[in-house]
Amino acid sequence: MLIVKILISVLGLSGFLLASYIRHCKTKLVPLVCPVEGSCEKVVHSDYSKLFGIPLEVIGMFYYAIISLSYALFAIFPTLLPDIVSFVVMGLTAGAFFFSLYLTFVQAFFLRHWCTWCLISASICSVIFALVMISSRIAPQELAQSIIHLF
Repeated sequence: MLIVKILISVLGLSGFLLASYIRHCKTKLVPLVCPVEGSCEKVVHSDYSKLFGIPLEVIGMFYYAIISLSYALFAIFPTLLPDIVSFVVMGLTAGAFFFSLYLTFVQAFFLRHWCTWCLISASICSVIFALVMISSRIAPQELAQSIIHLF
């Protein structure tokens, strides 16, 4: 499982760098270069590019930084961190995965434009989610029951 934790950490770093690139382009007013024909500019400057006034790429940077650092720590100190940290990171990953699905839906049905970088970020998020679910010390049933008990 060590290799999975390292892989998740590297994917988190990759997602952070991708979100940082989008942020850099938006703040410096440099056009985003889509690796595949797409409408990156239309998507990242749309009305859907912020959540509660916070740019989505900033939220992505925080998410990916937390994931990368957490899994680096999980790899280095596997028994030091309590289960609650795993639970919180797992919940955060699940939330990010479902939010990425929502944003992909927005691109498809509301904006009707595709941002290749956004789709790559959603893919990274999906792979992280799958790896976290596969490698978790907490069974998905336990996670679901814990979430239900919170409400």
